[in-house]
Amino acid sequence: MTTKLPLTHLDDLSFDNIFIRDLPGDTETNNHPRQVLAACYSQVLPTKVVNPQLVAVATEVAELLDLSPELCDSEDFTEVFTGNRLSRGMEPYALCYGGHQFGHWAGQLGDGRAINLGEIINSKGERWALQLKGAGPTPYSRTADGLAVLRSSIREFLCSEAMHHLGVPTTRALSLTLTGESVIRDMFYNGNRKAEPGAVVCRVAPSFTRFGSFQILTARRDHTLLKQLADHTLRTHYSHLGEPCSAVYLAWFTEICKKTAEMIVHWQRVGFVHGVMNTDNMSILGLTIDYGPYGWLENYDPNWTPNTTDAEHRRYRFGNQPEIAYWNLGQLANALYPLIQQVEPLQDALNVYTETFEQGWQAMMAEKLGLNAYQPETDESLFNDLIALLQRVETDMTVFYRQLAMIPADNQTDDERLILPLMLAYYVPDQLSADYKTHLHDWLNRYIKRVQQDNSSDIERRTRMHAVNPKYVLRNYLAQLAIDKAETGDFTMVNELLDCLRRPYDEQPDNENYAEKRPDWARQRAGCSMLSCSS
Repeated sequence: MTTKLPLTHLDDLSFDNIFIRDLPGDTETNNHPRQVLAACYSQVLPTKVVNPQLVAVATEVAELLDLSPELCDSEDFTEVFTGNRLSRGMEPYALCYGGHQFGHWAGQLGDGRAINLGEIINSKGERWALQLKGAGPTPYSRTADGLAVLRSSIREFLCSEAMHHLGVPTTRALSLTLTGESVIRDMFYNGNRKAEPGAVVCRVAPSFTRFGSFQILTARRDHTLLKQLADHTLRTHYSHLGEPCSAVYLAWFTEICKKTAEMIVHWQRVGFVHGVMNTDNMSILGLTIDYGPYGWLENYDPNWTPNTTDAEHRRYRFGNQPEIAYWNLGQLANALYPLIQQVEPLQDALNVYTETFEQGWQAMMAEKLGLNAYQPETDESLFNDLIALLQRVETDMTVFYRQLAMIPADNQTDDERLILPLMLAYYVPDQLSADYKTHLHDWLNRYIKRVQQDNSSDIERRTRMHAVNPKYVLRNYLAQLAIDKAETGDFTMVNELLDCLRRPYDEQPDNENYAEKRPDWARQRAGCSMLSCSS
């Protein structure tokens, strides 16, 4: 068996644009905002820019696409993945979809600033869709310009890759480029508009189809196209379930429920807060998609959301993500109902989401604590009491779980020394009152007794814990520091973070500064605490 060499020219990519081949497109070809009916997409060209410049490439994603390092360094790579040139086989289009935004039906939304270049088949036979975000207006842009700025593009690029290396199902990011042009944005929607550097991210996923892709068709009672899209999705991405029929549609929805539950368990495990869990931002493949105003928990606060738009009601706060995913799946069930026409089996599938999440959460928490397996008679109260403790004082979630692995299980030390490894996790040590310390000591002693039941050595337990509790996450302030430098033309921190986040569970002595908890100056600074949807 011969190994296929990496491609040296982008015209050699093997495109198989089955989405636009299988499904009807917009019959109108002029690129202007409009309602697009009886179509799953609109063909549209990226907008050419004056001076594209490469900022960063994710080499692992390039390898997925069989692209050589030399090709990624080429001028042609930058031109193509900023939208200035189409390589052979590319047939650009924007997706039509609708969605619920903050719980309210919003009608047609669609790819307002994302343009799919097409789908390639790599040397392993895998299908990957390529999409440019920030490459200009589409028929779904409404009153917007279809562009993106550098700050949001850096956040999307880095987080896509950080999530993958954390083991979270996600879309990927191939490249980040500057356009050489300015984009006017009002970052906080307060009348302070300013020019920012424009940028483009090339996103990569097996599919960018969303819950809202089906919702818009059911809302319009276009059941013929609904079936076409469902059948295409099944045959292309869920072919193991069999040929489309009522039973297979139901098995498909059940699998979507499982995949979504597994994804949310991972979000809760690493402290990721999506920020905009609208149904148009939910992947039909159970992938994390659309990195807008996301954030990472610093101090453990289930009520925290990174989204200024959600500041009042906090619908998409960290602790509510499991319930929102269930609600969103309910909306997808409504959209798929015309294909199944039975309520009870759809509800049974939603129950599978609940069961999968609950079992996944229990197993995940056992792993975070280094336990061999979840034991309900002891572990439910152990988990709940720990979460209550984490909320009582400002406790860095990432640091706490990482340091908990350093607690010795022999319990041969006094209570004050027992908590020493955890002191790194507290933002305000003075908050540790005598009462809090008493409860913490009690919990740690219960934890140690529980660990001792497993008969695991400290080394074994620590190894297990370090495999699921990351040391490095894309902390909000780190992303902002990288943005600050990049906006002056210095991209070193973007690439340093990209490299560090490739190994989030490893000890990296040269990158200890990237593992530190949030500094006080970042507590309320824009970009470090909350963000708007402006990008």
